[in-house]
Amino acid sequence: MFKYIKNDLPASIVVFFVALPLCLGIALASGAPLFSGLIAGIVGGIVVGALSGSQIGVSGPAAGLAAIVLTAIGTLGGYQNFLVAVVLGGIIQLVFGLLKAGIIAYYFPSSVIKGMLTGIGIIIILKQIPHFFGYDADPEGDWAFFQVDGENTFSEIINSINYISPGATLIAVIGLAILLLWSTVLTKKSKIFELIQGPVVAVVAGIVYFTITQGDSTWGISAEHLVKVPVPDSFESFMGFFSFPNFSAISNTDVWVTAFTIALVASLETLLCVEATDKLDPEKRTTPTNRELMAQGVGNTLSGLIGGLPVTQVIVRSSANIQSGGKTKASAIIHGFFLLGSVILIPKLLNMIPLSVLAAILFVVGYKLAKPSLFKTMYQAGWKQFIPFVVTVVGIVFTDLLVGISLGLGVGIVVVLIKSYQNSHFLHIEDSGNGSHKIKMTLAEEVTFFNKGAILKELDSIPENSYLTLDVRKTRYLDNDIVEILEDFSSKAKNRNIDIKIISERGEIENPESYIEFFNLRPKKTA
Repeated sequence: MFKYIKNDLPASIVVFFVALPLCLGIALASGAPLFSGLIAGIVGGIVVGALSGSQIGVSGPAAGLAAIVLTAIGTLGGYQNFLVAVVLGGIIQLVFGLLKAGIIAYYFPSSVIKGMLTGIGIIIILKQIPHFFGYDADPEGDWAFFQVDGENTFSEIINSINYISPGATLIAVIGLAILLLWSTVLTKKSKIFELIQGPVVAVVAGIVYFTITQGDSTWGISAEHLVKVPVPDSFESFMGFFSFPNFSAISNTDVWVTAFTIALVASLETLLCVEATDKLDPEKRTTPTNRELMAQGVGNTLSGLIGGLPVTQVIVRSSANIQSGGKTKASAIIHGFFLLGSVILIPKLLNMIPLSVLAAILFVVGYKLAKPSLFKTMYQAGWKQFIPFVVTVVGIVFTDLLVGISLGLGVGIVVVLIKSYQNSHFLHIEDSGNGSHKIKMTLAEEVTFFNKGAILKELDSIPENSYLTLDVRKTRYLDNDIVEILEDFSSKAKNRNIDIKIISERGEIENPESYIEFFNLRPKKTA
């Protein structure tokens, strides 16, 4: 696991800086204790990272669950009752893994997954614009269009114009310049600039800037624009940050409903992220999805037991890991230890990091996910790829991750049905010149009830005095609905003086008396 430590260690530091504000922000957006987000980040990094089969995926608290958590804490009567649902949700995920439900991940079209990555990239950029200018009314990690502060993505950007913080904006611009200089120039000059990552230098610059300008009313950075890690006064106060489930609430039906909701949503988000990160992985490794569900189940069970939020594999951290050169799961595990060690040893130092600098880092992450060239590539791939892609992107930007994915998937299914309708058969017509026609209809490899309309339309359009050859030699599956259509057409054909010949693997048959009997006797083959 430590074979690529020179790659994984720098990547883990970048992931740590990306994860830190997101852990805190998601906890704030969820109406949960701030420390609960850090617990989820630590468990997601160390425990899930160790158990997962993914080499580059990173787990932690999920923005997609924030609304569910916020509602559940209120309806279940408190955070400790909610933790029971988190524990049960983890156990349900373990059962999902044992039942091999991870296969669901393979049924999402590539166009939708690419749309998901692009949509998340755009959302990251849009959501970070206010933080870049020092307007931090909405917490980090709130990715939904309608925000917890009552605004939406675009109204928040407009509001930020009236609340620009000069100091926060200046260090954000400096941080972004450092990142661009590092990635475009310095990394090509020397190996040392690959070992020391640009985001680390940007964060250090932010801390130094805050220290130098502290107290300056114009260029200084006030406390509300900094990271806010809970600071323990002693070991006892540190232990007080942990919460424990109230298992007396386990008989509450609402707790079980919340548990199943967490398990389903967390599993779906994880499987989507697994599919996406595998596509981003330069080495094109495949993550065992059932093992991932079980790893997430263990992580959620443990997180709930010690007061943490639900965890999933998270695309923002995973993509930051990949972009920073992470090679193995060591980077995810080490980032978890960094989270643990930092909140114990240096929380006051962490609280000197400007959020605007972290916004600059996330700008770069978002851009690499949503490069404009990808839109051109998807457009050139044809409408069957482009439409589900665009619908997914727009859906994610204007709703949230799961709704956007659902819209894209729905459009993808409609595209499949349209193409299935169009590709059920191939028709060739020859005019013999004496008023009769020779028509050959070749059926596709699989013909289902989706194709009824197209085939029925073609059969009804065949003119009188025709000779129809029906070729089913390549057909491996023929739905009974289609056989019944042919049966009905046979009686009509006699009245219209249409002769029919069927060519199959068994041979040829003229004007069969029973299509159903013929196709039932035809030898079955698997594709």
